[in-house]
Amino acid sequence: MNYQIKDIPAVVQAQKEFFRSGATLDVKYRKAALRRLLASVEKHEKEIYDALWHDLHKSEEEAYLCETSIVRNEIKDHLRHVARWAKPKRAATPLTHFPSCSRVLSEPLGSTLIIAPWNYPVTLLLCPLVGAISAGCTAVLKPSPYVPQVSAVLQTIVEEAFEPQYVAVFQGHRDVNTALLEQRWDLIFFTGSPALAKTVMAAAAKNLTPVILELGGKSPCIVDRDADIEVAARRIAWGKTLNCGQTCIAPDYLLLHKDIKERFVEAFREELVAMHGEDPAQSPHYVRMVSDKAFRRVTGYLSDGKIIAGGHFDAASRYIEPTLLDGVSPDDPVMQEEIFGPVFPILEFTGRQEVVDFVCSREKPLAFYYFGKDRDGWEMLRRTSSGGACINDTIMHFANSRLPFGGVGNSGMGRYHGAESFRAFSNRRAVIDSPRSFDLPFRYMPYKLMWAMKMLLR
Repeated sequence: MNYQIKDIPAVVQAQKEFFRSGATLDVKYRKAALRRLLASVEKHEKEIYDALWHDLHKSEEEAYLCETSIVRNEIKDHLRHVARWAKPKRAATPLTHFPSCSRVLSEPLGSTLIIAPWNYPVTLLLCPLVGAISAGCTAVLKPSPYVPQVSAVLQTIVEEAFEPQYVAVFQGHRDVNTALLEQRWDLIFFTGSPALAKTVMAAAAKNLTPVILELGGKSPCIVDRDADIEVAARRIAWGKTLNCGQTCIAPDYLLLHKDIKERFVEAFREELVAMHGEDPAQSPHYVRMVSDKAFRRVTGYLSDGKIIAGGHFDAASRYIEPTLLDGVSPDDPVMQEEIFGPVFPILEFTGRQEVVDFVCSREKPLAFYYFGKDRDGWEMLRRTSSGGACINDTIMHFANSRLPFGGVGNSGMGRYHGAESFRAFSNRRAVIDSPRSFDLPFRYMPYKLMWAMKMLLR
């Protein structure tokens, strides 16, 4: 169903009433809903691949790796564990509360709004939805208009699996976002840029609505003197060119030790050829920029330094070759905002303290990548802050559903994936259960047994 802006209040109200009916409280109901979602995703998998190719020039192999396999595994993980996650958990009870017992009850927050971006449009819409369903919430979904064919397939998947009073989809641009944010929600889950997140947070603040903000930032990639250059070049080239650099946790800029800079640059060039061929424009696995606006923004960075690898582009196809930029200043535009494309600026360093000082002087990034000795990597992590990190790798922390994923500071707030997704859409409710047959007298006025209370509290 193609809802209009005018339909938003009625749909939100219908979802609130459905939630209050208690239907979603039954774990069996949630698991049945997850199975319907899984079946619908699998039924329309080929359509997902075709749409991703049309909108982003994303190959079926990359779409499987970064989209459908992640969603399927997330659903299966929740199906296996949601019954255990939803059970009340025992908590220790102090002697002063005797003979009461303590529990932590996970209850669904209620009506939720999920706003997804265009770069991984399937994963970043449906994985939060899995958490909402698993926790027992209802959800309104807002896919990105910048990938229209993918968004249309996602709407088909959702409408085939759910009634709109449970899960509904609204398509459109920022006017639809604005109208949705005017409603009162029990949680808003937003993935996008820090700039747009401020709008979301301001709208949420009017009703003290909790938010989960999955944002981005300039994630540093450090290659130290002791790094395995070939391995580092391969893993960094993959992480940077995955989805044409349009990944919130892509390595954003390189910090290369001066002693290995030339060797790394040469190894990086070789790895690009090994992955994408002599001409990446001909590779079936090299994604294009999502829009003309994004293409113009990223190609604008090419004048911020000396091109020492790549540099070719084609406006008609929105193609930008993987590019290394040398001679970049920290004050250049390419070092101010998240690049979100295949342009890779290089800065040099001679000691790790320089790296720590530089990273800590900027906004906290969503990811932090270090290549070198393990012990040095852990020391760098101890002295810096980021949403997530890899030592001698890139991107892979996102792919482990046992790890919480999220940002810190300017790169976001809140965590999800696996059990963290269940918790993200739940309220952890503290409960004391006290029997009626026994009552310790010292807590009551006029506190005649204060000496006994002092003894217990020591």
